[in-house]
Amino acid sequence: MANPLDLDQLRTFAVIADCGSFTEAARRVFKTQSAVSMQIKRLEERLGENLLVRDGRSISLTRAGDALYHHARRMLEINAEVEDLFSSDVLSGTIRIGIPDDYAVKVLPILLSSFQQTHPKILVDVKCKSSEELILDLQQGDYDLIVFTQGTSHETGELLRTEPLSWVIGPGSDAHLQDPLPIACGNKQCCWRTNAEMALRDASINYRVAYTSSNATAITSAVMAGLAVGVLAESSITPEMRKLGLKDGLPPLKAADIAIRRAANAYGGIYSALVAHIKSELDQAMEDAA
Repeated sequence: MANPLDLDQLRTFAVIADCGSFTEAARRVFKTQSAVSMQIKRLEERLGENLLVRDGRSISLTRAGDALYHHARRMLEINAEVEDLFSSDVLSGTIRIGIPDDYAVKVLPILLSSFQQTHPKILVDVKCKSSEELILDLQQGDYDLIVFTQGTSHETGELLRTEPLSWVIGPGSDAHLQDPLPIACGNKQCCWRTNAEMALRDASINYRVAYTSSNATAITSAVMAGLAVGVLAESSITPEMRKLGLKDGLPPLKAADIAIRRAANAYGGIYSALVAHIKSELDQAMEDAA
């Protein structure tokens, strides 16, 4: 029988895959760069496959590396679950989490307040940015966990919730009657913007991007001022807004998949406690916010 894979090697491999750098990975796993290189060499020899493509300073996964990556993270998660099962330590520490500002006003306070009540010794440091920025920042080691909207082509995560997207206007606004249709949306990398533009093009609706911001509050302000039609998730729609649909001449939008992604070291302990809380409480928090 073959010897089992080395979890420490798998952890180092997953960290390299996340950040794309041997130097940065060495810093995160508290090893020298030569030790990290040796770990990857031994892992590749053990599996008989090249796992990483080194092109100057850029590092990417081979097909074998991509297949291993998902299994490696699952093995790290299972290992952390077993350690938690036999641990008697009181959960304490600090978690760095990034979350889209769509949730910052209505949902985030509800989630964190209830988590603080059940886990008073865990501190949560929160930053709010766009999903695209959060994914890049996670790769650079700025977060332990991020909540983000899937759809930016290269991310992986644990699905939390599928949320409807709607066209909305502010009170008394007739922005939807204008030609071309003025829309307020995120930057070109925003998957909600891509969703909206594809729907409009498929419906042969003439439009213009009248207001662009990566900040959900700014988009909401533009909509409320009657400057444009917005694209918002169900949890971000305020009672003063009016949702638009086919009867108003606007096409349906694809729903948004909201997911959570962890750094390679963010399994077990305080991290799994927060992830479990978010998974169990998110839908209720959405309802409370609404």
